Amino acid sequence: MPDSASFGPTGEPRFDLMITAIAERTDRDAFAALFEHFAPRVKAYLLRLGMANAAAEDLAQEVLLTVWHKAATYDPSQAGASTWIFTIARNKRIDVLRRENRPALDPNDPALVQEPDALADEVVSASDQAKHIRAAIAELPAEQAELVRLAFYHDHAHGVIAEKTGLPLGTVKSRLRLALIKLRRALNDDDQPE
Repeated sequence: MPDSASFGPTGEPRFDLMITAIAERTDRDAFAALFEHFAPRVKAYLLRLGMANAAAEDLAQEVLLTVWHKAATYDPSQAGASTWIFTIARNKRIDVLRRENRPALDPNDPALVQEPDALADEVVSASDQAKHIRAAIAELPAEQAELVRLAFYHDHAHGVIAEKTGLPLGTVKSRLRLALIKLRRALNDDDQPE
């Protein structure tokens, strides 16, 4: 039985004062009275929202446990005790719905599956190919090699390259076209059997 300070002048329970007693003195009697009054009402509220009986009972207990732990945050000037408690219940119900609607992770989702390591011969082949490309670029005239680097290594558009280099756009395009023709020839020559 909560102390007499938790009741109004006509003997009616003052739940706001009980919450304050919980916050200030961890008053177990006040909490027991609060629990006895609100737990069945919160459960009935959750049942009306469509929860199963056992789940509603568990959540009602969780709501009252939250009241116990968060009593110090209760501000009677903001809301009545029952409004505060039912707001907690509503928010807990929303949390449950969010958890239920969250899809389970699919372990076969391609975004979650790590790509297998490349085979050793593929790594060697890619490395050899990169060496041939670097050697072919090194054989280009310096201005064409620079344009190739800007276009393919830095992924700049032709217009951006023209701005960076101060060359007319047509010159950039024609030098890149010539550079690619030379690169293609050089790489095809490397692929020819000796």
